[in-house]
Amino acid sequence: MADTITKVADLIDPQVMADMITAKLASKIKITPFAKIDHTLVGRPGDEITVPKFAYIGDAEDVAEGVAIGVTKLTASSTKVKVKKVGKAVEISDESALSAFGDPIGTATNQIVMAIASKIDNDGMAELLKASMIYDGTANTISYTGIVTAIDLFEEEDQAPKIMYINPKQVTQLRLDPDFRDINKYPLQTLMTGVIGEIAGCQIIPSKKVALKANTYSCPIIKTVADADIDDETSALTIYLKREVEVEPVRNGLTKTTTITADKHCVVSLSDDSKVVLAKFKSTPPTTTA
Repeated sequence: MADTITKVADLIDPQVMADMITAKLASKIKITPFAKIDHTLVGRPGDEITVPKFAYIGDAEDVAEGVAIGVTKLTASSTKVKVKKVGKAVEISDESALSAFGDPIGTATNQIVMAIASKIDNDGMAELLKASMIYDGTANTISYTGIVTAIDLFEEEDQAPKIMYINPKQVTQLRLDPDFRDINKYPLQTLMTGVIGEIAGCQIIPSKKVALKANTYSCPIIKTVADADIDDETSALTIYLKREVEVEPVRNGLTKTTTITADKHCVVSLSDDSKVVLAKFKSTPPTTTA
């Protein structure tokens, strides 16, 4: 007798779900949307890539007629990054999938998106915290003066658009700063979602991933736009992709459940630390009453 009973596995199209998760990830990732996507490892053997970091050769010099141009050695350092598998699985029973209550498959898809996005964001923040340019403003709480001083570490001639991540508990301090331009009051062409305003040329995004440690918030300031005149200029962060999201339903006939597994093979790396300043500020002490 033919099996005519609809099961969870019959309701799942792995490819459709994988495409859906991949599409949704772009809008859910908050820390790394400005990162460059590198496809070098896609379709190739191996799970490790060497990332070069070239030192600037210095400005050009005046050369007199008949005099040889000075030769500068191009130097570089490098670091190796290894691709990781980021994954999550959700188990759904036939009863829950076939009942009229809610949308367990749709909910599972959304939960998987959030789980993978959060993991990639965590890795991105961990990489930003490795920045070598650090502004020690721990004597004071976050302010216009502190942010300006931190930005000046870039030693820019032309001001590039920047994103600054702060902890939500620092928001009030900034909103009360007279130099803060709240997006609810002033028109602002935002660089990405989540921006609440701008100060000192930095668009501000609150994120709980900016953690409090030793009464200090370490707030990354990132130059998000590369120089259009330099084709291969690196971005602050690079996501090295080995394989996009793959979804696979696994059926358990004994329990009549289907486990939806999803994974993405990638790694986030700090590819240009000259585009990141880590601004450290004191946490606002809690208000106490007698």
